[in-house]
Amino acid sequence: MSVTKVIEIIAGSEKSFDDAVENALKEASKSVDNIQSIYVKEMNAKVTNNEIVSYGVNAKVSFEVS
Repeated sequence: MSVTKVIEIIAGSEKSFDDAVENALKEASKSVDNIQSIYVKEMNAKVTNNEIVSYGVNAKVSFEVS
């Protein structure tokens, strides 16, 4: 029987939401094996002088536990 565990990650980027998701996955994979999926729960952007200066995501990463 396999068990799937879910952790929540907050990550950011100065480029895009896509890049923020990639950063979340990259950081999670440093300490977690067998990643199966990533679910973006929330997205946000910081604005300065009417321009987006950074992008952030709150994501759930699921992985199989042996």
